[in-house]
Amino acid sequence: MPAKKPAKKKKDGYLIQPDPHDVRLSERVTGVDQTGAKVETAVVVERALTIFLNSQEIVTAMTIGDYPEYLAIGYLLNQNMLLPNDTITAVDYDEDLAVVVVRTKRKTNYEKKLKKKVQTSGCAQGTVFGDLMEALEAIKLPDAELRTSWLYSLTNKINTTPSLYLEAGAIHGCVLAVEDRPLVYMEDVGRHNAVDKIAGWMFKHRVRPDDKIFYTTGRLTSEMVIKTVRMGIPILVSRSGFTAWGVELARKANLTLIGRARGKRFTALAGEDRIVFDQDLAYVEDESAKHRRKAAVHDD
Repeated sequence: MPAKKPAKKKKDGYLIQPDPHDVRLSERVTGVDQTGAKVETAVVVERALTIFLNSQEIVTAMTIGDYPEYLAIGYLLNQNMLLPNDTITAVDYDEDLAVVVVRTKRKTNYEKKLKKKVQTSGCAQGTVFGDLMEALEAIKLPDAELRTSWLYSLTNKINTTPSLYLEAGAIHGCVLAVEDRPLVYMEDVGRHNAVDKIAGWMFKHRVRPDDKIFYTTGRLTSEMVIKTVRMGIPILVSRSGFTAWGVELARKANLTLIGRARGKRFTALAGEDRIVFDQDLAYVEDESAKHRRKAAVHDD
């Protein structure tokens, strides 16, 4: 199938980016602060979304509700239930019923696989099926390059992009980028949901993964590594820290794994050979307090 052309870039370079003013995604609530004074604040809205693959119910996910079609496709891809060469004949979304049905040309039946799950450390009780790691052995990540000048420019652009996190908090963000240019920025209450939305977008538009960088605000866990490798993306970056299993899997898969990327600093624990140190740190600014986010202190 020939590659489809993604939507045209917006003026700031993004194809998709958060809309913190979307009234569907957050609401204002009142309460009191530590002094007893009345306060009003924005909180993120959660919605249940049930995903079907053909006639079989697969999972009900808690999500903010934007891009349900991408979320459904990406979830099925990252659970190895939708295959890279599958033909999707239709994606039907019913907003009133909160249901997405992904229909494929191939007949599917994952009843047995649904009983074989491994609980992961992801937010919102993400799951990964027990045979996923076997599928990783057949994946060879491409050669790629990550210039530190790209990394610093990219993280600065992401941190200063208006987002639902900066508006209401309690949410994770993931960004698909090429060199120093962010392309698609997705947010959700669980970081795995944000990953899946990007995976679904890439599948639908047949976007090549070999020259891409994946950025997340969340921890670099085994789940994040597995999903990035399954998408065929060679570089994974986070502003947060690592788990031991995440590092071990990244090394086995030859995934470049960079964490604690904030301001001038970062730590690479796998795939360091892809990094080109071309940036003079004297010209890199520390992260602005205005844009400090979750985990900005704990890994110092």
